[in-house]
Amino acid sequence: MKRFLVVGCLIGISTIGSLSAQTSALRTYKMKTLKQAQAFFHYKGKNPRIVSGHRGGMIKGFPENSIETFENTLKYTNAFYEVDPRMTKDSVVVLMHDATLDRTTTGKGKVADHTFAELQQLRLKDPEGNVTDFRIPTLMDAIKWSKGKTVLNLDNKGVAYEIIYKIIKESGNPLVMLTIHSPEQARFYLDQDPEIIFSVHILSKKAFDAYEAAGIPWKNMIAYIGPKFTPENKELLKLLHSKGVMCMISAAPTTDKLTDKKERAGGYRAIFAEGADILESDLPIEVAAAIRNK
Repeated sequence: MKRFLVVGCLIGISTIGSLSAQTSALRTYKMKTLKQAQAFFHYKGKNPRIVSGHRGGMIKGFPENSIETFENTLKYTNAFYEVDPRMTKDSVVVLMHDATLDRTTTGKGKVADHTFAELQQLRLKDPEGNVTDFRIPTLMDAIKWSKGKTVLNLDNKGVAYEIIYKIIKESGNPLVMLTIHSPEQARFYLDQDPEIIFSVHILSKKAFDAYEAAGIPWKNMIAYIGPKFTPENKELLKLLHSKGVMCMISAAPTTDKLTDKKERAGGYRAIFAEGADILESDLPIEVAAAIRNK
């Protein structure tokens, strides 16, 4: 039986304990170096179940891609977060999933058509469209906040690799994961730092073979294998596990959309039971509650 993810230790395994919303203590990862992160995310056969918050999580009162949401989730469960860097008109990198502001903020139009100062006049909306007091964060501020707490997984939203890497270096926090869609992307970052860690999209045997042929080190990555299990990605899971690579399923477009909370909980447990090591979800707090005693 697998146990839940590490709490308050370097790379060990512990139970999550109470998920009470009353406590202000954060459930954090105590990793300090990329080598420690590599070791933590290495598939060993008896790994803890890991939760990834898609865009940080999405619950009432807390907007996606906001530091306040990241911190709130850590009150309930340790998790790492997939986030979305985008560039403003004046070349500030902020967190925003959509190319436009309309859905998640009080603003309108494209992120790229506004300066950072203009964006700071806006407020973020929660998943139900309610306006909060929270502002759009910069990527730099988010990476600095995450130091000693968690790992941010940066999706690719068109910001140049050189700019992303410069921000990581200047932040003073190397513990950042990068979502990668090709061996060429991985190679750029590896040339900057051979210990950097990736979340790699490997959705087919062809993609697996491409990373193998390019010599991208398996120790540097976790692998996203799809939104649900299929016969093909179950074979991929076996191949990736043989390389020491943890495999991630995203419930965001599938199980998260179920309207019944108990049904969602059963779905989350089933994903882990089928062999996933990491579950990415819009509802990381629910995932943690569903699996804490399983």
